[in-house]
Amino acid sequence: MYMKNGRQTGDTKNGVLVLDPEGTTVFASGTGLNTHIQEKLGTLWKNRDLRPMSAMFTLEGTSESMTVVCFTSAGTGCFVLYRHDGGDPLYEFVSSVDFSADILRHFVTDPYEAITVIDDQARIRYMSPVHEKFFGIQRGQASGADVNTVIENSRLAAVLRTGKTEIGQIQKMRGTSRVVSRTPIVNPEGRIVGAIGQVMFKSPAAVEALGDEIKRLHQEISFYQRALPRLRGNAQGMDSIVGESDAIRKLKERIKKIAPLDVSVLLVGESGVGKDLVAHAIHQLSPRENKDMVLVNAAAIPGNLVEAELFGYEGGAFTGAEKRGRTGKFEQADQTTLFLDEIGDMPLDIQVKVLRTLQDGTFQRVGSGTQRRSDFRLISASNRDFQRMLAVGDFRLDLFYRISAVTIRVPPLRERLEDVPLLAKTFLDRFMLRHNVQGKRFGPGVIAYLQSLPWPGNVRQLQHTIERAAIFSEQNEITCEDCEVPLEVNSGPSVEEMNDTLREISAPDRGFSPKELPNVHQAKSRIELGMIREALLRFEGNKKKAAEYLGISRSHLYKRLAELDSSTA
Repeated sequence: MYMKNGRQTGDTKNGVLVLDPEGTTVFASGTGLNTHIQEKLGTLWKNRDLRPMSAMFTLEGTSESMTVVCFTSAGTGCFVLYRHDGGDPLYEFVSSVDFSADILRHFVTDPYEAITVIDDQARIRYMSPVHEKFFGIQRGQASGADVNTVIENSRLAAVLRTGKTEIGQIQKMRGTSRVVSRTPIVNPEGRIVGAIGQVMFKSPAAVEALGDEIKRLHQEISFYQRALPRLRGNAQGMDSIVGESDAIRKLKERIKKIAPLDVSVLLVGESGVGKDLVAHAIHQLSPRENKDMVLVNAAAIPGNLVEAELFGYEGGAFTGAEKRGRTGKFEQADQTTLFLDEIGDMPLDIQVKVLRTLQDGTFQRVGSGTQRRSDFRLISASNRDFQRMLAVGDFRLDLFYRISAVTIRVPPLRERLEDVPLLAKTFLDRFMLRHNVQGKRFGPGVIAYLQSLPWPGNVRQLQHTIERAAIFSEQNEITCEDCEVPLEVNSGPSVEEMNDTLREISAPDRGFSPKELPNVHQAKSRIELGMIREALLRFEGNKKKAAEYLGISRSHLYKRLAELDSSTA
């Protein structure tokens, strides 16, 4: 209850108070009749030159929360008073933000978010200046008019009836499409008192452009997610070795035992079993994990550049050498791990030089007489048969002992077919993440079919099969037909094919007379070359498929082809 001249005036929520330039009350109504409120506002008004008054503020020191909207004209101050209950969001906003009036002014005049406000009779109460300009209306001319007579295709009246918000709707106005929202306004008693129409985007093209930008950002995030392992230096740990079979469990146990020890490790196993993953896991669990492992593919380095790649060289050491020289792999591996992959394909003359470095860690750059030292841990890998190579002299025995302080055999996939379901799911999930594909899954019987195959190409072949199926499957569900494995799945040549090759090689037109019978090593070599010829013919010169079909590495295939070329030259 409020008082006027000591008398109660009645309970009301709103009021008006008008003060002249000296602060004398000119007009008062409602809560503006309260003398305490008049004194508070009068004091603020008199001190307006020292402390300017905001257009909207909360009046402090009253018995109830009071919001005041202030208008000034010809030195006269007009105050609209609004008393509200505690917890009113408007009161909390106005009382917390001293520039709340500026924010509200921004919302109603922002040219990028033009609004139209209607009352519960669908009459326009306010239209943003930019909206008035768009419709060719003078300032305030639309006020009081029915919204449907001013804005074509408007659904604000329908929103009043239904009370349902409409977001992101396309509305054609004056030959132009706009993306708009329409929102009913409800008072504290729950009654719809009006509605607001707001332009969200100038055109559907703006929405499409925003969608394209969001799509681009998603693609960029996806790219970095895929690239993250490479950016971290292929830091693959034990988790990269997928499987729960006894064979994999025993392999992981051996890795855990050997990783902390600074001894040389030789990894043996067929092509595609994942020897590189084992090497990375050993490195990640070793004391040298803080520095990236250095990888060397011994079979991929050209013979005339092996020394330069492994030992480095000084500037100008040979034609084409960089002026500042280059650090070799042994030097780069100082204080970390050196992974010599396919070491079984390393030429004999290089084996001698590598052995010297492995013995004491010393080496010389090409073109330098300075002795250098490198402290590294060696992990080697090969799919070759070392026992046969040692027997025929293709690999040095002293080097073999140096690299094989501990030998770990990585099992082929056919010895752990129980891991196929987990491997297949992992490869499919990785494929979908890497290529931003969703919804791919295996159909009935696919996993059982995959487990029935011998997989001569091992885990790598399974991975390629899964990825190929994901690419070419017509539906999200991958079928057995999608996973059909090419000819190379048939674990190499059949016995009949080998017999045909033997008969062809031993035929008279090969030039063998009874007096010129080859020794066993020559016969095996010629049989191998004959099988290589047949594989290349079968796969139309595709060396990768021929190598997988024969169960040999591509580097070994290239080596044998080079020997074939030199023998026929």
